[in-house]
Amino acid sequence: MRHFTLGDFDFALPPELIAQHPAAERSGSRLLDGTGAAPVDRVFRELPTLLQPGDLLVFNDTQVVKARLFGEKPTGGRLELLVERVLGEREVVAHMKVSKKPPVGTELRMDGGFGATLLGRWPEEDGPLFRLAFSEDPYAVMERHGHVPLPPYITHADTAEDARRYQTVFAKNPGAVAAPTAALHFDEAVLAALDARGVQRASVTLHVGAGTFQPVKTEDIAQHRMHSEWYQVPAATQQAIAELRARGGRLVAVGTTTVRTLESWARSGQASGDTDIFITPGFEFRQVDLLLTNFHLPKSTLLMLVSAFAGYEHAMALYRHAVESHYRFFSYGDAMLLART
Repeated sequence: MRHFTLGDFDFALPPELIAQHPAAERSGSRLLDGTGAAPVDRVFRELPTLLQPGDLLVFNDTQVVKARLFGEKPTGGRLELLVERVLGEREVVAHMKVSKKPPVGTELRMDGGFGATLLGRWPEEDGPLFRLAFSEDPYAVMERHGHVPLPPYITHADTAEDARRYQTVFAKNPGAVAAPTAALHFDEAVLAALDARGVQRASVTLHVGAGTFQPVKTEDIAQHRMHSEWYQVPAATQQAIAELRARGGRLVAVGTTTVRTLESWARSGQASGDTDIFITPGFEFRQVDLLLTNFHLPKSTLLMLVSAFAGYEHAMALYRHAVESHYRFFSYGDAMLLART
């Protein structure tokens, strides 16, 4: 087994290929079919024709919340919170962007008129996140006063278009601060075509955290500390997968978050909980047969996952083709379909 380093997952990406806005139509984006030896350029609405009756498509049904909130310290200094997780009735953990961190017990005045009391760090005393108590229900204040937490490589402020398009059409469980982007391409017409084709559907939930954008900083990728996210595999989905295996169909994971959820469940036996699974070349997949995914950042953990799934040489060749063919990259970009090597 080859020993991979961080440099193995680097590639040159022209900045103009980073999609700043979604395609005019969800299913009008491009689809790179990488299931064969040679890449085939398609349009996303062709996806149903690439699947077989009896296949099971598994989605992540998490809902992106307007997790970016602004406010100020008692001194008047401005700050920004990015809510990573709602812990209880009014408690949250969040990233804080501020010139000087306020002491524990500080009452923050948030835009919109609600308050936030700083309780400490999370998950440990010197943890990277902050635990706060809001004066009102967190989901309610995020919906009223929050902003769509667009990824760091999208340069415009969030708009009404982002509120609609940085969300899947089947999102139902609020808690994500980043969209499961491979699922953004699905619209009602594609879902209807999948039904007509006899492709079945099921869902899992993984609340995508801001850690998904966290860069790998160690050349030895084994030393990278993976972020943790909460997931759940419902009983109905477990049953659908058992029936799929009985009939010999293929499990098609929509997005890397679905892969991480299903493979975490397969390894731990836990249908819900926190996962920090880190999938790199050499990983043995137990659940997923096909993967639908967007194009990921150079040197990212997601590119490592894709390389583990489709094979390193094949995955990197597909990325070279995507760059040469001017595919659109990242959250609002195009998609590709991969078979497990």
